[in-house]
Amino acid sequence: MGEFTIKMPDVGEGVAEAELVEWMVKIGDHVREDMMVAAVMTDKATVEIPTPVSGTVLWLGGEVGDTIAVKAPLIRIATDGAGEDPVTSDSPSSSEPQPERPASKDALRPQPVSATPSPPDAVPPPARHPSPEFDKPLAAPSVRLLARENGVDLRLLRGSGPAGRILREDIEQFLTRAADPAPAVSSLAKKTAREEIKLTGLRRRIAEKMVVSTSRIPHITYVEEVDVTALEELRAKMNAERRPDQPKLTILPFLMRAMVKAVVEQPDVNATFDDDAGVLTRFGAVHIGIATQTAAGLAVPVVKHAEARGIWDCASEMNRLAEATRAGTATRDELTGSTITITSLGALGGIVSTPVINHPEVAIIGVNKIAIRPIWDGTQFVPRKMMNLSSSFDHRIVDGWNAATFVQRLRVLIETPALIFIEG
Repeated sequence: MGEFTIKMPDVGEGVAEAELVEWMVKIGDHVREDMMVAAVMTDKATVEIPTPVSGTVLWLGGEVGDTIAVKAPLIRIATDGAGEDPVTSDSPSSSEPQPERPASKDALRPQPVSATPSPPDAVPPPARHPSPEFDKPLAAPSVRLLARENGVDLRLLRGSGPAGRILREDIEQFLTRAADPAPAVSSLAKKTAREEIKLTGLRRRIAEKMVVSTSRIPHITYVEEVDVTALEELRAKMNAERRPDQPKLTILPFLMRAMVKAVVEQPDVNATFDDDAGVLTRFGAVHIGIATQTAAGLAVPVVKHAEARGIWDCASEMNRLAEATRAGTATRDELTGSTITITSLGALGGIVSTPVINHPEVAIIGVNKIAIRPIWDGTQFVPRKMMNLSSSFDHRIVDGWNAATFVQRLRVLIETPALIFIEG
């Protein structure tokens, strides 16, 4: 029997280390060739690492949340068979460095916006039924096998692992509760439970990025209400007449095209600022980041060259990127390179928000929910569909007057949507 060492692979050009976000095995487990044993994350891409040999796990090179250098030992396995010499692997499946690939399709699943990660949970069938959202639950092959052996539908479980991954412990807890249901507890009973959750993976990267953005960028937030009655009428008409191959339009593609026109007059808004070098970089291209909620946390796929896209093209590309991001198939290029960002919580958008700038950009446009409000037209109050834009700017670069001028230009374009379609 020999010993095999898997080293942290080279998961991307220029990447010197990666964060360990999940162990799929523990010491003493028997693993089979090509079985996934760990998941690591760099930037916003997750890479699952398989074992090229079968054997028994002897040693694990860290805990979830640890940062491990490329080429450092990750896991040691006592290989099956006799007389084998100790060997090592520098990559998931060969001795050659492997390029970074995005997370597997199950690595990200959409879920309602939540401020904190959800605890392990399993909902019995009467309260929740499988739906398309849960058709492909995230779980390791060994966990799927355990579920099949015990007749457990993984779509009924909420995983406690990174990105909602279902762990062996989640199935065991589910089976325990099913066999011995907890006694009814009064709704007035005191609750003393306490749970500490270590931030790992994408959630930790989000936290780090928010700290950088808020500590290094002096934000100024400007809020303006916009009458979207005419735009909503136009949007409804365009949706009613759209072709089968065209996506259903939301308000965002119209806002994207309005931003393309508005940044021409305020070029400092479509820019990035290098704090250390003190250099502002303006862009002719308008690469619009779209803040997108996923099961693992907030990601920002980028609609590249919005200035060269029409309304339908903007909508199609935005939908494609959102689906890829939530499925975990978005590439590094699709998740980087934005010059200005839109953030929208849809129906949860509230009246006012204070968006955090996506560093190193200098502006972010926040979309609040649409509501019917009474508006005075000079002679009487009339019902109009109104929406607030809550936008933040880097006050080192964008003065209050410039911020207001930019948002007012957006307001004019949105309130008179025909202007969005005029060339030049």
